[in-house]
Amino acid sequence: MNAVPWFDIKAVPKAELHVHVEGTLEPGMLLDFARRNDVAIPYKSMADVLAAYRFCDLQSFLEIYWAGLTVLRTERDFYELTLAYLSRVRQDNVVHAEIYITPSDHTERGVPFEAVMNGISAAYADARSRLDITGGMIPCVRRHKDVDEAFAAIEMARPWQGRILALGLGGPEKGYPPSPFVDVFAQARALGWKTTAHAGEEGPSDYVAEAIDRLHVDRIDHGVQCEADPELMRRIAEKDIPLTVCPLSNVALKVFPSLEEHNLRRLLRAGICVTINSDDPAYFGGHVNENFIRSTEALSLTEDEQLTLADNSLRAAFMDEDRRRSNRNVIGEMRPVGLTAGSPQ
Repeated sequence: MNAVPWFDIKAVPKAELHVHVEGTLEPGMLLDFARRNDVAIPYKSMADVLAAYRFCDLQSFLEIYWAGLTVLRTERDFYELTLAYLSRVRQDNVVHAEIYITPSDHTERGVPFEAVMNGISAAYADARSRLDITGGMIPCVRRHKDVDEAFAAIEMARPWQGRILALGLGGPEKGYPPSPFVDVFAQARALGWKTTAHAGEEGPSDYVAEAIDRLHVDRIDHGVQCEADPELMRRIAEKDIPLTVCPLSNVALKVFPSLEEHNLRRLLRAGICVTINSDDPAYFGGHVNENFIRSTEALSLTEDEQLTLADNSLRAAFMDEDRRRSNRNVIGEMRPVGLTAGSPQ
């Protein structure tokens, strides 16, 4: 029998650590921006857009995702896109959100980098004052491009250094290991940024190990393929390296045949700091709470496991310590009497 949570997941404070702002572009907004910016897209109606949101793997998703980028042109677009996302996830009781942006996806289209950064920064400032949600940006460099592009992205981001939380590594994994970006990530750390890397989604467990051992990342995005290497799993648990797992995304992109076959619960029970995130919610059919709810139903997650997943997100976040502590205390008060984080039920 599937677990039925004794609490409403909306009541649980949580952080979202793995979401691409471009992937929050809902179909209606895509059509609106296309009209406003006079951008020709191959979709004439909502039905056309929804029909296009069918994928067989990461590459097929990225082709549609990149097409959607063409409607994002102005500072106003990035402001409205980001504020809409932050407003939506605040309804899920997300108290802190860290969004990925891929600078080169926009600058190579002729969009000024200032438009991207200023629009997103203004949305965060307004969301902090209006919605009491914190967070920031993680510029993501593209692994399938030359490292010179990655160094250029860092240089472009320097004027906003105080608003940037970390450097990320993204793009299609197959055939693109993390190791060429060793010097890029060393430079990011020298600037005082944290680091993350997409690894072990469709790529092998070796890519996860490379990201940890050579890029010295603070977090691994996805990381689910680490299960193929028990020794690597043990090291991840011992080093307390968080995995920002995206269950609905993993199923949509055929990383797992179904949510019932996802390894999230096995990773959690192996002592790994697993977190739940949405990745690209406009494309994959669910924000954070939907990922929690459907994972709970499919994997029979216990109440304590759900609370641990939420608590892990706060532990793994690049956030203010006082804010982290106060929200973790709320979760602690929600646990049934006699249970502590990770206790068996």
